[in-house]
Amino acid sequence: MLTDEFTRLWTKLSREWKNNLEQSLAPLTEGQLNVLELLMQHQPMKPSDLLQYLSTTPAAITTLLDRMERNELIERTRDDNDRRIVWVNLSEKGKAETERGTAIRTEIMEMSLDRISSHNQQLLVYLLGKVANL
Repeated sequence: MLTDEFTRLWTKLSREWKNNLEQSLAPLTEGQLNVLELLMQHQPMKPSDLLQYLSTTPAAITTLLDRMERNELIERTRDDNDRRIVWVNLSEKGKAETERGTAIRTEIMEMSLDRISSHNQQLLVYLLGKVANL
């Protein structure tokens, strides 16, 4: 059945990408890279702002940000006017890790896509857009 074959192939490909990405990013994680990319686009952000982008809980975001702050990837500061508000910004190390992480992910995707022609790459992107309803 076509659905079964698609599921098998998609699962294999996803697992392969995830394993390659995790190994290549270390010590950075994919979740941390996602946060770094969000901060690169929208900083400063409040931790609660991350909820709309990440499929997780406020407690998990706090734990993730704690780890990232310990690893000097982000900086948290209190708002000057309202001390209850915490702002999250990228550190210089965080900016460098964002660039390194996105380059690694791009390389992994390109290695996969290089297996097929340019025409088929465009077709694949088009078809995935249809499947994703975009």
